[in-house]
Amino acid sequence: MPLLHRHNTADGEETRRVKAPRFRLIYLVLLLALLAGSFVLGAVLTHQDSTPVITADLLGQELRDIQELSTVEYHYTNMGRFENQKDFYGWKVPFTTKSFIVAYDGVIKAGVDLSDLQCTVSGQNITITLSPAKILSHEMDEDSLEVYDETHNIFNPIEIEDYTTFTADQKTSIENRAVENGLLTAAAQRAESSIRSLISLLPGAEEYTVTVKLQ
Repeated sequence: MPLLHRHNTADGEETRRVKAPRFRLIYLVLLLALLAGSFVLGAVLTHQDSTPVITADLLGQELRDIQELSTVEYHYTNMGRFENQKDFYGWKVPFTTKSFIVAYDGVIKAGVDLSDLQCTVSGQNITITLSPAKILSHEMDEDSLEVYDETHNIFNPIEIEDYTTFTADQKTSIENRAVENGLLTAAAQRAESSIRSLISLLPGAEEYTVTVKLQ
């Protein structure tokens, strides 16, 4: 009997020694699976939390900071003739005619003022409403100014105001001609393209549909 008892005890210890490594292996596999699952879930949640969200206030402020979006430059060379004659109650006084021809270069800049733009974001849709395009500046290159065929009349001498008034009138005429030729239309189209390009640079912008329109 004692021999049988010792034999059973040895078998039990051997059985425990065989089963113990299996339990540790299963526990290790479950632990690794739990850690892997936690890692994947954390990565998904982190990715979701880091997805940029574009708001109307943020986008509107970013665009307004640009102030003016100068989009189109219209370069020109102009030549015009000035002529003036004194009159007396509608009667042209002889020998009082003064005249000159002036030529100069200039540039007109047209674009959109972004200070009063409207921006709305609804879901995945961004709508930008811009004010109409307008002429932002018109500069004449004074170094290019040349005067031809200038008359000198002692009864009606040419004065500096004649040049300034004439060129001012010419500027208005040139601006009207530029607008008729589609300057503001081109400026509006370029502004829309520029706005879309600026928005596309924002993180997450590819998830939004952008609409740009004029007031």
